[in-house]
Amino acid sequence: MILTVTLNTALDITYRVRALRPHSTHRVSEVSERPGGKGLNVGRVLAALGHEVTVTGFTGGATGRVVRDRLAESAGVVDALVPVEGPTRRTIAVVDTTTGDTTQLNEPGPAITPAEWAAFQETYEHLLRSASAVALCGSLPPGVPVGAYAQLVRTARALAVPVLLDTSGEPLRRGVAARPDVVKPNAEELAELTGSHEPLQATRNARRRGAHTVVASLGANGLLAHTPEGHWRATPPVRTHGNPTGAGDSAVAGLLSGLVENLDWPARLTRAVALSAATVAAPVAGEFDRALYESLLDRITVTAEATAA
Repeated sequence: MILTVTLNTALDITYRVRALRPHSTHRVSEVSERPGGKGLNVGRVLAALGHEVTVTGFTGGATGRVVRDRLAESAGVVDALVPVEGPTRRTIAVVDTTTGDTTQLNEPGPAITPAEWAAFQETYEHLLRSASAVALCGSLPPGVPVGAYAQLVRTARALAVPVLLDTSGEPLRRGVAARPDVVKPNAEELAELTGSHEPLQATRNARRRGAHTVVASLGANGLLAHTPEGHWRATPPVRTHGNPTGAGDSAVAGLLSGLVENLDWPARLTRAVALSAATVAAPVAGEFDRALYESLLDRITVTAEATAA
């Protein structure tokens, strides 16, 4: 079983409009709702790839009930979310169907009490005992300690469960110091962590801070990986147009599935880039265009990078 953690789950609401213009009224042509938050997106993609997946994190209020109801419709995903008093947040994506651009509005999430945080940690440790790998994903809701991911990384390492961390800011900085097996920042998050805007140097710096492996998302330019086995850059053949929401989460699913299947790094990166591009072409996060994904697997370019320190 693969475990994904989403401390700040959400109900993802996507509106489609012909053209998004500030200070004007819009007619929405299509509305969709999905259980959201990075780890839930990762879990749904993993399940679509045929893996057994359990998702955990916090959920509460009327929005939380909708999230759980919709999650029950996701084949292959087991719900182990921890109930809390506060309401689960909503995220609003407004897609301009003319340009393909997306505007995102994210609520902060419920305030988590110390008792709720303690209950989650008990659930997390119990689930880890039957997990082959774990992904720790996304932002922290109010009330959760800023060092939460560092603590969760240490718990996974103590139980010898490989752990991937995908977050940003101070939670990323502290989490990297706890020595996760993989971290997957985007270019902006990586620069903030290391102070370097040159991706290859920045991935090296992030490894020196404690990460075993660093895989940086470079948007339409693919992925850059700095691992103990070598450095690779994986790029798609063409730019995919559409909604980029969830593309990074699909990349995490590709990396994590490749880890538990014992694929080599070029194969893991190929899968991750193909999934990411195929998610941009899908209507909502947590889904991917399977035909595009399969067609891309033979067309991703993976090249070795210089390994000088």
